Amino acid sequence: MSKLAFVLPPAAVALMALAGALVGQQQTAKELYVVTHVDFVPPNVADMAKQMAQFGVDSRKDAGCVRFEVLRSTERMNHFELLEVWRTRQDFENHLAQEHTRRFREKVQPNLGSPFDERMYNLFE
Repeated sequence: MSKLAFVLPPAAVALMALAGALVGQQQTAKELYVVTHVDFVPPNVADMAKQMAQFGVDSRKDAGCVRFEVLRSTERMNHFELLEVWRTRQDFENHLAQEHTRRFREKVQPNLGSPFDERMYNLFE
């Protein structure tokens, strides 16, 4: 008898973890969930990891930020996920316009293994 295996993409697993972590916190239908996959090419992965961590610190201070997490893959140390929850889409767009966000993206751009894979979601019940 054969068994079918279903493997969720990393972003889906990350979203499920974030949604689970937010259970019990009051949420509104207009909150925006953003999952961004970022991967870097060697040899600057260690420096890029520091940039990712600092970006998380800076972003948590932005108006409208409900939650901002930086995750690093346990299997591929050059793969990261940004898990973000914003009160509104406008708050997220304001975050994108912030100096620290623009500076971060400019710094990491030359080290990216692929473009930012940024996906936006609303909580679905």
